Amino acid sequence: MPAPRSSARGGAGGGAKATKIPQVSWREPRPAPVVIISGPEEVCAERASAGIRDYLRAEDPALEVSDVRADDYAPGTLLSLTSPSLFGEPRLVRVSGVEKCSDDFIKEAVSYLEHPQEGATVLLRHTGASVRGKKLLDALRGGSGGGIEIACPTVKRDSDRVDFAAGEFRAARRRIAPDALRALVSAFADDLTELASACQQLLRDVEGDITEDVVNKYYGGRVEVSAFVVADTAIAGRYGEALVALRHALDSGADPVPMVAAFAMKLRTMARVAGQREPSRSLAQRLGMKDWQVDRARRDLSGWNERSLGLAIQATARADAEVKGAARDPIFALERMVAVIATRVPFGE
Repeated sequence: MPAPRSSARGGAGGGAKATKIPQVSWREPRPAPVVIISGPEEVCAERASAGIRDYLRAEDPALEVSDVRADDYAPGTLLSLTSPSLFGEPRLVRVSGVEKCSDDFIKEAVSYLEHPQEGATVLLRHTGASVRGKKLLDALRGGSGGGIEIACPTVKRDSDRVDFAAGEFRAARRRIAPDALRALVSAFADDLTELASACQQLLRDVEGDITEDVVNKYYGGRVEVSAFVVADTAIAGRYGEALVALRHALDSGADPVPMVAAFAMKLRTMARVAGQREPSRSLAQRLGMKDWQVDRARRDLSGWNERSLGLAIQATARADAEVKGAARDPIFALERMVAVIATRVPFGE
């Protein structure tokens, strides 16, 4: 692993800040007594957090993982969770919402930096949405607590998105052709989370090199209107808009098979999350998902119930068979699927 680099730029809490602690890439996270994951890009932050957890768990499967919210903090919690247990298991304490932290948390966290507990890793997540907790950030970046910082700044430029996607395939030791990479990034230029999901889907579904033909098969036409835009619109219940988006996507060259696959992927995620009331982070960990996927599914589930979700899944399964040859008109199959999902009633009723 490359040696961490020092940087003169901070990732949260009010722009550039002088910092004395190592700056570590979110793709190569490592534990430290205190880790701050800063910046607004949730995909990168989730990867960093999961990487630190996996690193520690590989060292000792008995790792104790605890989650704390800094904006709803009970005094004494940090010291209690980081204190050694009877058998001395390592501890990982993940603290979210540091940009909204309470005064009690600031006071105790600053004090903790002076005497970090042996065997404990405290992970602080600060989105940079505010300068709340500046005293804590300044103390950490000044070298207190033996910490490191993992910056996750917003990915805005096309070149940054290309680097992000290329890194996904490089990390998996897979090759993607340059034209395929450009096509994939163009197809998901407006949403890094969807781009990350698309990269992972290709890595799961496709053997060998990723070519431009493969990308076009899965995501052809998305540069104009994507399958995910059509699915989002239908799931939100906007029937007329969904049909217009569907026609636009098809006119732009979208293939019916990956179009149905996009619907199926979103509905499967919704079904897995439906009815679950545990916190997003713990649910995501249990289901093998990312926090943002759970949060997105919960937003998508607004207005849905068990019956309507089951109906949508059945309609998608039928459309999947029909666009793969079980029916003569794949376009009609898509329109019927969109109608059922957007209206949440059986076709023809």
